[in-house]
Amino acid sequence: MTGKRDLRELLHTMRPELNPGRYVFTTVAGGAVPDGVRPVVTVSETEGLTLVVPEPEAAAAGLGYDFVAGWITLRVHSALDAVGLTAAVALALTDAGVSCNVVAGYHHDHLFVPYARASEALEVLEVLAAESG
Repeated sequence: MTGKRDLRELLHTMRPELNPGRYVFTTVAGGAVPDGVRPVVTVSETEGLTLVVPEPEAAAAGLGYDFVAGWITLRVHSALDAVGLTAAVALALTDAGVSCNVVAGYHHDHLFVPYARASEALEVLEVLAAESG
């Protein structure tokens, strides 16, 4: 299935969904994911392997972290070469003063926002979708 590319359609049908739980960014040296940790995102960097994991798993594994996030999935299937979705979402959240870390999956985009502001971020995105129709 090919993802959507039209920006207006992407925004109008993005269907943002807040996943339950608290997620944290952490890093491990050597590229090995600790036992009992099931990352929802991994990024290999020169300095180590970045993991985004449920907060309880990070705590149980003794992994340090500074940022606790809410995880919002944009349910629209966006094409990886679509232009403007990330920028439009980032601008809307910027205007609301909400930081955002974006990760693109094959089917969907995933936003990690400060946990305390996750519901607010979801509302901002729902308004953006409604105004884009």
